[in-house]
Amino acid sequence: MDFNRQIIEAFRANGGRVGGPFEGGRLLLLTTTGARSGASHTTPLGYLPDGVGRVLVIASAGGAPKHPAWFHNLVANPRVTVESEAFTYEANAVVLEGDERESAFARAVEADPGWAEYEVESGRALPVVALVPASPGPPPGPESPSKMLVAVHDAFRRELALIRAEVAASGPGVGAQLRVNCLTLCQGLGNHHMGEDTQLFPLLEREHPELAPALARLRDEHEVVAELLGELRRALDSGAAESLLTEVERLTAALEAHLDREEERLVPLLDTLVF
Repeated sequence: MDFNRQIIEAFRANGGRVGGPFEGGRLLLLTTTGARSGASHTTPLGYLPDGVGRVLVIASAGGAPKHPAWFHNLVANPRVTVESEAFTYEANAVVLEGDERESAFARAVEADPGWAEYEVESGRALPVVALVPASPGPPPGPESPSKMLVAVHDAFRRELALIRAEVAASGPGVGAQLRVNCLTLCQGLGNHHMGEDTQLFPLLEREHPELAPALARLRDEHEVVAELLGELRRALDSGAAESLLTEVERLTAALEAHLDREEERLVPLLDTLVF
């Protein structure tokens, strides 16, 4: 419990960044309602992307023979709270069953054989749980529009770094979970840029007409990123990790430069807007 408390405090103090055994991994905080006590309980958990917004957690309990308390809690009360980096949202916990569970767990094991070792040690089938946002759209984040933009950008920066490391370590082939990670990133970036093009940028142009040339350039950069995402998808289809790594590196360089320019031009003005 003391270890978990330290992880939780570090997570919240550093926008989801945690060192030690969780460094370089995907971590969230899951808050459940006690099945018997009705009290809130928060647990740090590793997770797997499973499409935009939806993530998977596995009730491994480190290979213990019994399901962890958080799993019993969400079975009794499926509405949970998820903290992911700077974002906090309500979600519905769905315990996967049948072929869906088997497919998700196989992906997890392919990406990290430690899950299979935990299952053997535990002597039980490890439950796989999908956390599905209770409300559509982006999850709530910082109240300041400028901080919200930076938080979204930082999430993309971190996910790109994680994917690059995963591709570099993947060997000659591209695993199923890595494919999901990449496609989730592609869809998330596409949605983010569409929202900027159709909502944020028109608002900025109305309030600050002098920004029109800069916003036109940023829109052009969105098109460049979209082309790079298309190349990344084609590399995924080829199944070769070497070509995928090349496309991830191209995307990383272009996207990071774009995000830096966007923040340089927009952050000073965002908090002056009336939404």
